[in-house]
Amino acid sequence: MSTTRTETGPLVDGATGKWEIVIGMEVHAQVLSKAKLFSGASAAFGAEPNAHVSFVDAAMPGMLPVINRYCVEQAVRTGLGLKAQINNVSVFDRKNYFYPDLPAGYQISQYKSPIVGEGEVIVDLPGGRAITVGIERLHLEQDAGKSLHDQHPHMSFVDLNRAGVALMEIVSRPDLRSSEEAAAYLRKLRAIVRYLGTCDGNMEEGSMRADVNVSVRKPGGPLGTRCEIKNVNSMRFVAQAVEYEARRQIDIIEAGGKIDQETRLFDAKKGETRSMRSKEEAHDYRYFPDPDLLPLELEDAWIEQIKKSLPELPDDKKARFMRDYGLNAYDAGVLVQERESAAYFEEVAKGRDGKLAANWVINELFGRLNKEGLEVGKSPVSADALGSIIAMIGDGTISGKIAKDVFEIAWEEGGDPKEIVEKRGLRQVTDTGAIEKAIDEVIAANPAKVEQVKAKPAMLGWFVGQVMQATGGKANPKAVNELLKRKLAL
Repeated sequence: MSTTRTETGPLVDGATGKWEIVIGMEVHAQVLSKAKLFSGASAAFGAEPNAHVSFVDAAMPGMLPVINRYCVEQAVRTGLGLKAQINNVSVFDRKNYFYPDLPAGYQISQYKSPIVGEGEVIVDLPGGRAITVGIERLHLEQDAGKSLHDQHPHMSFVDLNRAGVALMEIVSRPDLRSSEEAAAYLRKLRAIVRYLGTCDGNMEEGSMRADVNVSVRKPGGPLGTRCEIKNVNSMRFVAQAVEYEARRQIDIIEAGGKIDQETRLFDAKKGETRSMRSKEEAHDYRYFPDPDLLPLELEDAWIEQIKKSLPELPDDKKARFMRDYGLNAYDAGVLVQERESAAYFEEVAKGRDGKLAANWVINELFGRLNKEGLEVGKSPVSADALGSIIAMIGDGTISGKIAKDVFEIAWEEGGDPKEIVEKRGLRQVTDTGAIEKAIDEVIAANPAKVEQVKAKPAMLGWFVGQVMQATGGKANPKAVNELLKRKLAL
């Protein structure tokens, strides 16, 4: 059973001393499914307004909801991925509120009896630190439509394409203590659902969004009054919203005021939160069991079948990368953040030096992908091509410096790295005779430096650089070092 985090987190300075931020999150993850939760209408993103709306979604009289079995399966799969309790019996309720994009005047959700109970998520943080965030529940619910306020000068339009789309609401315990932890938790949760294939995690399309509950307190004191920041759709914005909201609350309390429990919105352009409405409590929604839907009863054998179909998840994959490839926790954690990145790395490292492969994937490949704004699946350099470069470094065909040139050519022009090396004469010089000739020329041209290096051996690097320059970067660095030490009697 999950327990709420008790140790004090990072503290924030205020005029009256130190303050602790307490954060809980409710993440809405759209179920990856072709059809909606209670109708056969398409759940695809990007259609013309109101193109994917059935009579059920539009709440036409006499229309009854029918549960989508696959959406239930996806919720169970997610619960298992969160190491959570799967409840054999759950109940759908009506959550009553009135808004133009909610045709029925209520949302079908789950309240007291959710499909998934308590679980946990392990979140890796910089410096090798990790925290365990408790999951309170995961419940299924249908999404509302979308009000469009910028289509007409005097009227708002309503698009019901999203109405009825299946959502998983994943509710954490208030176990997060900083903006950094909040962003890292959302990143880890996104990785888990993407590995599982239960949500695509496309936050820019709204298929994953977070309601962030923030309060502040003196260290060790009782929990403060929380404010909920609605529909934050990026890790960066989550961090910014937490920072602003915590500071806002601290300033109010230190000025003698009190925090009102309310719902707020985050303005990404201004980097601030603003009041939206007073926070509703459960009784405001007048929950009651939906009379059109029977309780959902799940068999243990079916749950076990789903469990057996789960893929290797990020934590397990990270542990295997550390064990099988000798990686440190940080590098393994970076590589497993996305399933595609992990698969790319494994292809590169197959039969090769795992640490060298990780270094190239993380620093050279990821660095270039980030610069170009590309995902790993769109990389111009395939895993097979990068693996070939790693192999040539390993067998001494090319040096690390030449390898970077080969990578650049492969990125910009394409082609097989082996052919690039051969056609452009980039093979590493391993002929000791040729290397000795270059060393002799450098020594002869720099007698003063020779005397200096004998007095200060650390200067050997200067000679190595000169020889590498003389050979166009093709000399084997190890051979250069060994021959220089011998010739300079170091």
